[in-house]
Amino acid sequence: MNLEDHLGDIIRKACAMNNVSTSVTANAAGISESELSALEENGKVSAKINFSTLGKILDLNPQKLEAIANGWLPSPKDLSGWHEIRVMTTSGDDFAVNCYLVWDEVTRDAALFDTGLDAKPILDCIAAEQLQLKHIFITHSHWDHVEALPKIREAWPKVRVHCSFKNAPVDQRNKTAEIVHLGGLRVTHRDTPGHAEDGVTYMIGNWQEDAPLIAIVGDAIFAGSMGGAKENGALAKQKIREQILSLPAETLICPGHGPLTTVAEEKEHNPFF
Repeated sequence: MNLEDHLGDIIRKACAMNNVSTSVTANAAGISESELSALEENGKVSAKINFSTLGKILDLNPQKLEAIANGWLPSPKDLSGWHEIRVMTTSGDDFAVNCYLVWDEVTRDAALFDTGLDAKPILDCIAAEQLQLKHIFITHSHWDHVEALPKIREAWPKVRVHCSFKNAPVDQRNKTAEIVHLGGLRVTHRDTPGHAEDGVTYMIGNWQEDAPLIAIVGDAIFAGSMGGAKENGALAKQKIREQILSLPAETLICPGHGPLTTVAEEKEHNPFF
C-alpha cells in the first residue's frame, strides 16, 4: 500500500500549517512555482530540491522529507500476533478509508473502530465470524469515517456508540479515564484534536501472548505524514507527540488512511516530528 500523502501533499499541508506562501516555498526548495504546483499535484520530483532550506521554513525534518521523496514506506505488518483484528478498506472516487473490526476470540464480542464508506464488508465479516457487535468507536466526525454508521446501527440497534462529538447524546460521549472491556481486551482513549476538533485515539490492550498495544488514530497521524490541520497545526503536533508518540515504541498505529505503521517508525521517519 502506498503512503496516504506523497511528498507534494506533505509540503502543501506544511505550507498551510505554517502560513508560508507558494513563492517563498518554491524559492526555499530551489524550484519554480510551476514545478512546486506540479509536485503538490502528483508528488513527482522534476528538479533537485533543497530539502535543508525547505525543511527549515516548513518546520519539517529535511532528512526524513528526502527519505519520503526517495520512496520510504513502513515495514509490512503481520497481524497474526493480534489474532482477531481485521482492516477494512473502502473506496470513494479518488480515495480510500480504513476502519477496523476487533473482537475477543473467546466471547466473540466485537468492536468496530470507524465505519468507512460501506457497511457490507463489515456486516459480512461479523456474520461469517459469528460475532456480537457490542461497540462502535468513532475517531472523529468527518463524513468518510462515519458514512456507514446508520446502516450498521440499523443492523445492530443495541450497539453502543463512543465518540467525542460535541452534540452527541451524553451516553455516547467518551468519558475521562473510561475503560471499556471487550472480553479480555481493554479499550481506552486519549483526546487528539487538531485535524478535527473532536479527534480521539483509541488504544486496545491486554492482547493474548502479550502482543503490543494497538492505537486507532483516525486522521491524527499517517505513515510518514499527518492529517491536515491548517491553523491548528501546532495543537495537532503537540497532541500527537504527547498522546501517540509517547506510547511504547512497538505500538501498532492504525490510521484512517494509508498503511499501518508503528510509533518507532514514525518517530524515526515522519518529517513532521
